[in-house]
Formats: sequence, structure tokens, C-alpha cells
Amino acid sequence: MSSEVAARRDAKKLVRSPSGLRMVPEHRAFGSPFGLEEPQWVPDKECPRCMQCDTKFDFLTRKHHCRRCGKCFCDKCCSQKVALRRMCFVDPVRQCAECALVSHREAEFYDKQLKLLLSGATFLVTFGNSEKSDTMVCRLSSNQRYLLLDGDGRHEVEVTRIAAVQMLAEGFPPGETDTHTYSSVPGSQPASEGGNARATGMTLQYTAPGAEGVTQLKLTAGEDANGSRRQATAWLAAMHKAAKLLYESRDQ
Repeated sequence: MSSEVAARRDAKKLVRSPSGLRMVPEHRAFGSPFGLEEPQWVPDKECPRCMQCDTKFDFLTRKHHCRRCGKCFCDKCCSQKVALRRMCFVDPVRQCAECALVSHREAEFYDKQLKLLLSGATFLVTFGNSEKSDTMVCRLSSNQRYLLLDGDGRHEVEVTRIAAVQMLAEGFPPGETDTHTYSSVPGSQPASEGGNARATGMTLQYTAPGAEGVTQLKLTAGEDANGSRRQATAWLAAMHKAAKLLYESRDQ
């Protein structure tokens, strides 16, 4: 990837929307795959009452729109201002109680897991049905659009082309599943999560540009004593969270 192309991917601009200031990619095609589009606000004429407590709006009781869901509420039901990084808002924005709770939970991903994904970790990497594994560092690109794998060679996987993510784990009680799968297939659901399970690997199914069919990639945390396995398992757990956000954004 040339430095000019990389700079174009990461270029951003400040824009003002009815909901507030946003720092968005210069080119829409280079937006984060974890991002969400701003919702259409419910028109004022269609919401004479608060959509949470049913209080009637009047001169004293003003209406407010939640910046995440676009619904109309009174001040009491939409009083929280919370960071909403998935929509690229510069400052915290007004949200209803339900949306604020979701945004608070997502803040951990941006404050912790995303930093891990950007830092990267070392894995044994297997492409397709090959029996050979190569030691490579896998990390998320700065614009969050690519998984970059570096070793003897270099590979890129475009995040938006990932069709399914399967997390491999150990530590499940007998009889319970040992995988978590997130798929872009409509109607599919992730497997249930085990409370004390520890991630040991991950398989990705994705479509490569110009290739027919689906390509598979497997990452396995290696066994060593220098701390890289701990970093790898933490990275996998972060990717588990990222996969959930990725498919949630596709369902919006």
C-alpha cells in the first residue's frame, strides 16, 4: 500500500449535521465498517407525545430527538449526553436512556478492545486447507477497514468482505459448544457465550477481490512463555467484540 493511498484512506473532514459536529472520512468508501449511519428523525408533527412516557408536548414540555435512534422524547426521558463514536460525533450527544446504555457499553470497545486490535498480536496463520502454518502479526489498520497480516509475506483482508467469524475457545463445560460464530447470512445468530471460556483461535471466511468462492483463514494463538500468547488471546477476545459490532452495523 503506497503512502499516498494510505493517506487518502485516513483523510477526514469536519461536518455539521442536525445532531452535532462529526469527524467523518473524506471519502465515504473509507468509513469504518463498525460505524452507524445517523438515523432519520421522527418528524415533529408525528410525535405529539413522548415516545417513552407518553407525556404530551406543549410550550413548557419540549421535545428532543435521540441522536442514536431518532425517536422523540421529553427532556426527562432523553437527558443524557453520551459519546457516540460509531457515528463519529466529536462531542457527547443527547440520547434516550436505552440508547445511552448501549453507547456506554460500546465505549469499552473503543477505549480498550480497539486499541488491542490496532496494536496487533502474533499468531500461527493457516490459509485455506493448507497444512502449513506461518507465524505472522495480525492487526487492524488505522482506519479499521483491513486486517493486516505480516510475516514472510504480507496479506490484507478487507473487513467488509468477511462473511463469517468463528471464535475457537477452551474452558467450556462438557456438552456445551466450543465455538462462537458470527455470520452475515440473514437471520443467523451467534452461538451462546461461555462464561469462563478462553479464546484460542479464530477462523475467518471472506471473499477476496477477483477470487471465486469464499477463502478461509485461521489464526491460532501459539504456545510460548514470553507473553505473546496472552496478547494473542486478548486480541482474539477483542475481535470477538468487533465481530458483534460488525454484524450489528450490517443489520441497521
